[in-house]
Amino acid sequence: MASLVQAVRLALHYGETNLGVTDIFGEDVGPPLGGVFTATQGLKKAWNTPLDERGIVGAAMGIAYAGGKPVFEIQFCDYGFNIIDLLKLAGNQRWASGGSYDMPVVMMTPSGSGIRGSLYHSHSFESWATRLTGWKIVMPSDALDAYGLMLSAIADPNPVMVLLPKALLRVKGERRIPGEPEDDEQLSRMIDAPVGDRSQWEPQWPDLEEYFVPIGQARLVREGQAGTVISYGRTLPLCSQAADELYESEGLTFDVIDLRSIFPYDWLAIKESVLKTGRVLIVNEDTEITNFGEHLLRRIVEELFYDLLAKPRLLQGKHIPGIGLNQVYEQNTVPQLAGVRAAMLELATERV
Repeated sequence: MASLVQAVRLALHYGETNLGVTDIFGEDVGPPLGGVFTATQGLKKAWNTPLDERGIVGAAMGIAYAGGKPVFEIQFCDYGFNIIDLLKLAGNQRWASGGSYDMPVVMMTPSGSGIRGSLYHSHSFESWATRLTGWKIVMPSDALDAYGLMLSAIADPNPVMVLLPKALLRVKGERRIPGEPEDDEQLSRMIDAPVGDRSQWEPQWPDLEEYFVPIGQARLVREGQAGTVISYGRTLPLCSQAADELYESEGLTFDVIDLRSIFPYDWLAIKESVLKTGRVLIVNEDTEITNFGEHLLRRIVEELFYDLLAKPRLLQGKHIPGIGLNQVYEQNTVPQLAGVRAAMLELATERV
């Protein structure tokens, strides 16, 4: 199976070949590197920019105004703070023009923990991103969804931000991308650039097929009765694993919802599940204090309060400036499997 980052690369290739993507650019995005996480290796439309995030966003907006369809990368989401005003501007263009001007730009950026990135390579960005009205925000947790969400982002006339969970970028999926070779090693030989001299290398792209994941549609990855667990990105597989372990040890079953789209989000899926279970836990790795999960909690309390059987909960990252350059620091900063499992058990067994 393709890894998540290979899936992004395959989607970008499909986009430049079939969906009209005109430019794919950013710092180290073009040859020879092809992105710090290899998301853009071998793409025909990929090119390098100076180390200037504001210039990257401005160029993307200009290309879009001129009729192009650009995809740009901000190398780490931490640098999104340098461009927040331009992101606000890009988000309001269709609204400000009464729908006269599309802004079909896609921003992709690695987000969250996974590399012990300290002050400038470890932040989560979804809470900031959802305050940028006019943008759609998505975050996959596996390779097939990364492929499908990226194609939907490219096809959308609005600006779409694709947040890529760093910790999952090299994790292989469990569902095959349409057109992906059956042999995992064959895919790597076809599209992964060799180490060393790449000047004569050319990728051999598989015959990919179209696959869209609708923006705003969640996926139910586990089904149960003891509680509802809402997550996305790095923490989603932890929630699924915790649900499996609690079924084995306690006989408890959970609805585990992969939100996939953070804005717009799938309120109907959340509501339907919470009405069924009466218990809800939200799990993400963003820092506490105006965490996006707090918005979901507020809406659940306001609209479903009398249907709840236990207090709703949020499990999130610690409110600190960044993850330390040490594995122990990282593990104690953001939710891990044991903490997720304990929170789910507490949710399911609280008596009122």
